[in-house]
Amino acid sequence: MTKSWKYRSTIKSRPFFYIETKKLTDLILQGFNDYELREKVVKENILQAASVTRRKEIAATVLRRLHKLDEFLLKHIQSNSIETSKAIVLYSIIKSDRLFYEFIHEVIYEQISIGNMTLKDSDFDNYFEMKRVQSETVASWQDYTIYKLKQVYKRVLFETGLIQRQNKHNKIVIPIIDPTVSDHIKQIEDAPFIHIVLGGGK
Repeated sequence: MTKSWKYRSTIKSRPFFYIETKKLTDLILQGFNDYELREKVVKENILQAASVTRRKEIAATVLRRLHKLDEFLLKHIQSNSIETSKAIVLYSIIKSDRLFYEFIHEVIYEQISIGNMTLKDSDFDNYFEMKRVQSETVASWQDYTIYKLKQVYKRVLFETGLIQRQNKHNKIVIPIIDPTVSDHIKQIEDAPFIHIVLGGGK
């Protein structure tokens, strides 16, 4: 973890963006560069956002995530099953957002490692309280920002399929993804918990 990888709260207004990610991935694979992509997003409104500002925000967020992926993973966002495709998009978020990365490691993976596949609202509360103690940046955020982050984290996990509603709590569900993709991630990724969360294997 480098010191330059700062805690940010931007994900609260820029969640999973699965459809938007697939659209920009397709254009990248066609050979469009970042400048050309941003031009298409603004002028043609290919992401169907109401304002120019919102179009730029979505494009910047999605491109930052996609830059964390190699061509192999980009191709599998487009060509593989929905479950595998969504797992790759989740991986791109993990790799581009430190606070979410640590949530996956310190909460989701820890639950899996002890065989507890239940995720409670209190787990989200405890995580952010701990980060407020550990980080001056997180401590400076307003309560509403923390509230929104909790909501967006849940939304991302639901949309990915990593959690499902069960009774009063959420059940952690390790996705079953294409083994060629999970093997590829194991080869390029040095964080073992990501292997388990995304592919179920060590």
